[in-house]
Amino acid sequence: MTFQDYSTPVPLQGNTVRLEPLSRDHVPELRDAVKDGELWNLWYTRIPTPEKMAEEVESRLAQQAAGAMAPWVIRRLDTGMICGMTTYLNIKAEHRRLEIGSTWLAASAQRTAVNAEAKYLLLTRAFENLDCIAVEFRTHWHNHASRGAIARLGAKQDGVLRSNELWVDGSRRDVVVFSILDSEWPSVRLGLRHRLAPLA
Repeated sequence: MTFQDYSTPVPLQGNTVRLEPLSRDHVPELRDAVKDGELWNLWYTRIPTPEKMAEEVESRLAQQAAGAMAPWVIRRLDTGMICGMTTYLNIKAEHRRLEIGSTWLAASAQRTAVNAEAKYLLLTRAFENLDCIAVEFRTHWHNHASRGAIARLGAKQDGVLRSNELWVDGSRRDVVVFSILDSEWPSVRLGLRHRLAPLA
């Protein structure tokens, strides 16, 4: 596998969501989605305002062109509306590793099957198409909802990188690192399928 394989988003569809490769045409719908919950006001995340959404899309597309990211939008199948974004990033094709992150979901899509199925689709591609040996997740220490969601996927906590980043307001960000290994994927896959089975 090459960086291009890892950084090329392809359409992925389940029973609840469709992941579409990010494009500039998605900007208007993404602006609407991020207003659902005014997500940019969450102090422990970096989510763009509606006014900064076009800039965020350009940044992600530039990183994709550089082989550093594979960006998608998340579209709900029940409403047909975009409800968030997600990516592969920190791509290390030579080590068959990547991170799933830079994810945000509209408030109305949180605590639904949207996140679990989106992650199931991304993990399936990572392990079964890209032959990854490890997939990583990172989140802010104080983002308890994100930490819980990652743990429910079946990821194990590797550790905490203390004072790993300086945050927007100058505070220090402790980063919690989780991962799933290829040897763990069969059981994680079964767990996710069980969670998603009632929706099939």
